[in-house]
Parts: sequence; structure tokens; C-alpha cells
Amino acid sequence: MLRITYVKSAIGYRQEQRDTLRSLGLRRLHQTVEKPDTPSIRGMVNKVRHLVRVEEIVPEETPARRGRTRTSQKGAEHEAA
Repeated sequence: MLRITYVKSAIGYRQEQRDTLRSLGLRRLHQTVEKPDTPSIRGMVNKVRHLVRVEEIVPEETPARRGRTRTSQKGAEHEAA
């Protein structure tokens, strides 16, 4: 998986590059999306590499959406004490 963050404005760049950002799902500065690591996604990222920051992520790094939320965990710690 790739984590792609939009870090620099596309104002003043070609329409083709702005369209590529939209195709990646990026609409606002500092927005982050996660996309599969495929040749087509890599090609799009390469086209706008001066406007985005890219990190490779491994599936184990993706947070699990199970169990209690952070706020409920804090509450549980205070109850136990």
C-alpha cells in the first residue's frame, strides 16, 4: 500500500497534473489517501511527485478498527484505579 499526501498546491501547474491529483483522490492540501501499490498508481504518483509525499506502508501498520476507542480506554484505566 502507498500513503499519498498532497503537500504543495497545483496552482500554476498544467491541467494534466491537476487532473492526476484528482484521479488519486486528492482534493485539498494535506489530505492523505491510501492506494494499492500498482504500476498505474506508481505512474500517477511519478507524474506529480513534486506535489505529493509518498510512504510505503505494510498491512500490519494499518490500524485495526476493533475494540474500544481511545477515549473509552482512558475511562477504563481510571475506573480500574
